[in-house]
Amino acid sequence: MPPVSVPARPISRPSSPGIPEGTRDVLPPEWAQREALRSRLAETFGAWGYRGVEVPALEFANSAHPQDERAFKLIDSGGQVLALRSEFTTAVGRLARTRFAAGPFPLRLQYAGRLWLRALTSELGRLREFNQSGVELIGVESARADAELLHLAGAALRDVGVDAQLEVGYPGFVDAVLEDAGLHGRAREELHQAIDRKSGADVDVLARRDGLSLEVTRILHALTDLYGGPEVLDTAQRMAQGARARAAVTHLRQVAEHVGSPLLFDLGVSRRYDYYTGVTFRAYSPGLNQPVLGGGRYALEGGLPGAGFAIGLERLARAAASALPAEPEVVLALDLEGAQTARGAGLHAELAWTDDLAALRAYCQLRGIDRWITGTTWQEVSA
Repeated sequence: MPPVSVPARPISRPSSPGIPEGTRDVLPPEWAQREALRSRLAETFGAWGYRGVEVPALEFANSAHPQDERAFKLIDSGGQVLALRSEFTTAVGRLARTRFAAGPFPLRLQYAGRLWLRALTSELGRLREFNQSGVELIGVESARADAELLHLAGAALRDVGVDAQLEVGYPGFVDAVLEDAGLHGRAREELHQAIDRKSGADVDVLARRDGLSLEVTRILHALTDLYGGPEVLDTAQRMAQGARARAAVTHLRQVAEHVGSPLLFDLGVSRRYDYYTGVTFRAYSPGLNQPVLGGGRYALEGGLPGAGFAIGLERLARAAASALPAEPEVVLALDLEGAQTARGAGLHAELAWTDDLAALRAYCQLRGIDRWITGTTWQEVSA
């Protein structure tokens, strides 16, 4: 892939004055960086056979939507309640069901665009308006399909110069173990949350409250520690008593075999176990305490299987900043011929708007432009 010239500058985090909390202005250096990353990701996804789609920013509000409680909602002139797009999977799934009802499957799609959430969340860096790029692999369900997405996730991050570690989970494994331990209802739900937080103290509080045996409590603590390499699957295999839990471990072993390279497993991941139906994964980059990529396997409305992942572009821009080259030199062209000469040499050229050389020189000093060109003749601005 040819190099992309973009600036490697840090991103300012605070919201700008005069705009709503959780939103921010994007200035030229960061805009160039983000667009370059978006373009690189699209090229990588396309090379793997994922074709681009675009879905509306406005959707019909739906109480069954996974982000319904956090979505911005409005009423149109006809009284219909609408929502701003708050995640892509549901929208792309709707597109797949209506536009590709007969396939062919597997259907490989990629997307990029903006999302909005009414509620501020620390996981999104307190942003309520943010950008994602991602892929969906729809209509097929197998260990090989899950492995494909893991391979693609790693390739996409490498192609933008980000060193990241993939962590693979299976939220249904925790649920299956809790079920095998005889836990149901509120107790099971609260233990899901405690295990996902890896909070042994909360596990103890809940175990005492619900009168759980020492053996069950030991199993719950073991779930919070199920993190590491292939040995984690061996531990999980010994914990798996029922068919669901054993099937989860078997599937993870098959995925690992198809991936071929070592994986990290976090089988204590329990968040959104009611949404994900199989493998989940995240990618973490050094220096960031939140994942740059996340995804997993789910079932679309109607039962059509799907899996995919999304990359947060704001977070990716922070992770990729040091790996991207500086933007090309900007010069001032005093005429059209000079502009064509400069651009033909791979430079960025701004056109002069006046013959007043003093005014042009003052502008160049403020803009950081060191050279200007007339026709094919170069001159230092300070000369």
